[in-house]
Amino acid sequence: MNIAVFVSGGGTNLQALIDFEKQNPDCPYKIVVVVSDTKKAFALERAKSAGIPAEICSPFAVLGAEKSKSASKEEKRLAVSDAAMNAAKNHGADAIVLAGWLTVLSGKIISEFSSKIVNLHPALLPKFGGEGMWGHFVHEAVLASGEKESGCTVHLVDSGCDTGRILVQKKVPVLAGDTAESLYARIAPEEHRAIVEGVCLLAKIIEK
Repeated sequence: MNIAVFVSGGGTNLQALIDFEKQNPDCPYKIVVVVSDTKKAFALERAKSAGIPAEICSPFAVLGAEKSKSASKEEKRLAVSDAAMNAAKNHGADAIVLAGWLTVLSGKIISEFSSKIVNLHPALLPKFGGEGMWGHFVHEAVLASGEKESGCTVHLVDSGCDTGRILVQKKVPVLAGDTAESLYARIAPEEHRAIVEGVCLLAKIIEK
């Protein structure tokens, strides 16, 4: 299964996917392109080091300087989603993996890659999902709620936000005195395991 990995940040989960592919001759996926919605993502350096083609589909890159200033949030989302979809298709991707990708996908990409997009979310869905729930905002919400455990979820992407079928979940305890940073530090290694498991599971689903 050829995959396009969509990123926005440091790319530690991308690195987990790269490492698994390198270390396992029977790995069921091949990363054919990395797509970022910002040129500042360190994940682009990881792609370069691994010899994987990368594409930048930021609003600025897709719409141009002037239009990206005046475009609405929805227009930007749609333009980035369409450009990212075309990048994935142009590189022969069978499926898409959202590994810390922050743009909410909209438009044709959802139907064109129906049941072939997975997302990694840093909480135990269906709790703490939806718009605005990403990164430290999720961990802060978990701590504020008094939850006794948190973790991460790999799920299929549908037209909602963090609402698709759950494939993999990993749990960690929430400890007394935790901060968003300390909780994330406990969840991060589980994310790396979960995303690899989730993508391997997606390969089996698509194979059927």
